[in-house]
Amino acid sequence: MKSEKEYNLSKLKDFLNLHQGEDQKEKVLENVIANISFRGANLWILACAIVIASVGLNVNSTAVIIGAMLISPLMGPIVGAGFALGTYDFGLLKKSLKNLVIATLVSLFVSFLYFSLSPFKEAQSELLARTSPNIYDVLIAFFGGMVGVIAITRVEKGNPIPGVAIATALMPPLCTAGYGLAIGSLSYFGGAMYLYMINCFFICISTFLIVKFLKYPSVSFLNEGKKKRITRTITLLILVMIVPSFYLAYALLQEKKFTQQVNTFIQNELVQKGYTLIYEKTKFNQRPKKIELAFLDKKFSKPELIDLKSKLSLYNIDNTELLIRQDSTDLKRDILAEISRRSENVSEKDIAIQNLRKELTAYKFEDQELIKEITTLFPTLTPFSIGKQLMVNTADSTKMETVLFYNGKEKLDNKELTKLRDWLNIKLNGSDIKILKGE
Repeated sequence: MKSEKEYNLSKLKDFLNLHQGEDQKEKVLENVIANISFRGANLWILACAIVIASVGLNVNSTAVIIGAMLISPLMGPIVGAGFALGTYDFGLLKKSLKNLVIATLVSLFVSFLYFSLSPFKEAQSELLARTSPNIYDVLIAFFGGMVGVIAITRVEKGNPIPGVAIATALMPPLCTAGYGLAIGSLSYFGGAMYLYMINCFFICISTFLIVKFLKYPSVSFLNEGKKKRITRTITLLILVMIVPSFYLAYALLQEKKFTQQVNTFIQNELVQKGYTLIYEKTKFNQRPKKIELAFLDKKFSKPELIDLKSKLSLYNIDNTELLIRQDSTDLKRDILAEISRRSENVSEKDIAIQNLRKELTAYKFEDQELIKEITTLFPTLTPFSIGKQLMVNTADSTKMETVLFYNGKEKLDNKELTKLRDWLNIKLNGSDIKILKGE
């Protein structure tokens, strides 16, 4: 009889067994091979998906980009390459890589053509997010590809396939690379293509590992020496792809850290002292780094500027130039440009809320000091209410007036009424005033 420990170990193996629910290997390979080729319908679907993704990136619409990723057939040749490596089928590998190159070139051409014709050339956040890949993109590609190939090898494919298409995001980097070509930006093109290659490579590697784990039979007989050479080549390629991503992740971490340090410096040394910040711009990717600031009504003397610059080191902000812009003719233009840029991102809901707040403010009466003065100077008025209302004379003639309605025991005589009206007129800067007595 099995011991309790052996029994529990057996149960754990059954629980983690990847062979449960596995489809026939021959059938899986047939499906994989069928999805490799980019001819006819597959090519048209790819071109249409590229246009949809390009539009989504152009107008900064996440929903449209997700839709394009769901209909993209790009995963086929990448998974095919992984299966080919895992089964040492070099004919299949050649066919997969050939179709992947065709799909990549078609995608680049279509996205380049779209962005060349599009009147909107400004880089949106969805585009910029695909120009600086890092180690997190490697993890997403690897584990996303692993989920995808596990789902492909199941009898019941289930829900993972659409999620894998979204997570691994092959379409947006290709479209961003096309955008880089269209505007002549090699940095955008290079960053996006690197992200695309990361996704392709690590989806392929995760597929290779699952195929080996599930023990798919080898097509070609290889001696141990050739197997080791293939393994070393794969390891070298992994290092070539992963090392730059670590560097980019480190650079991203340093930029986030710099931003937090600058925000802490501004908050502690400037904002908390009552200075109203109206302009802020940091430049991290230059040497020396730069912080540009401007304030509403504070003009700093030279000793104050020297003191502020000396305090940068207290916040671990090194090799950074602090520039406080004062009396600069360019400052107004930069502020207006920033306001214009931000206003483009304001939603219709925000505008509606702002309009409702303005309308509500027009009818609210919140001068508590004035109410206290009325109570003190005219005690016979109480109880009273005061507010604003819209007076309509004709359909085209309206005006806002202040109405004071009092319920005091004694009715004010004409002299007192005139005195109160004149006093309120001065206090309310010439506002139209009506005083009424309740019954």
